[in-house]
Amino acid sequence: MSSDLQYVSGDAPSGGLYRDVTDFAHDTPGWVHRLAEYGTEGGVLVLLALLAVACWRLRRAEPRMLALALLGLPAVAVAYGISETVKLAVREERPCRAVAGAATPIAPCPEPGDWSFPSNHATIAAATAVAVVLVWRAAAWVVLPLAVLTAFSRVFVGVHYPHDVAAGMALGVTVVMLVAWAAGRPAAALTARVRARTDYTSPAS
Repeated sequence: MSSDLQYVSGDAPSGGLYRDVTDFAHDTPGWVHRLAEYGTEGGVLVLLALLAVACWRLRRAEPRMLALALLGLPAVAVAYGISETVKLAVREERPCRAVAGAATPIAPCPEPGDWSFPSNHATIAAATAVAVVLVWRAAAWVVLPLAVLTAFSRVFVGVHYPHDVAAGMALGVTVVMLVAWAAGRPAAALTARVRARTDYTSPAS
């Protein structure tokens, strides 16, 4: 473990599992380390790109589906905002700084004050994956495993506890489903009105 890390007393509920995962990660080849480091950020970007593709695919779909697609990004943003708020309230130290005896993390340990619970990456990954699946079921076999791998990678590279990513994924799924339930019908009605007005004002072909 690098010398700049200062351990704090106590251990989180999943500290033992964190040690097991990071010990395993430490023994994997260097190319796996590099893949995990890139993947932990890249997975979120790929998921967001797939959400954009889903919106584009549905640009001419019936209003309900288009509205659900367009609600995806705001729902992800809401989930992220809640995750950040919870972080500031809970103020859980990062495991790479708090768990004595764990293997050296693959990724640099975030600075003190960059709190651990819940995982923003896991929240965004899960929220985005669910937003995609709601409007593009065929993509589920890609986005759901990718979201899980992205979340797991945060433990693998040593910057989150398992319970951080589990809570983040649960938060992301819950928020997107609630936004779709609460705003789906009003958004569909608004989309239909906007489309009707656009069609009315468009010049005849």
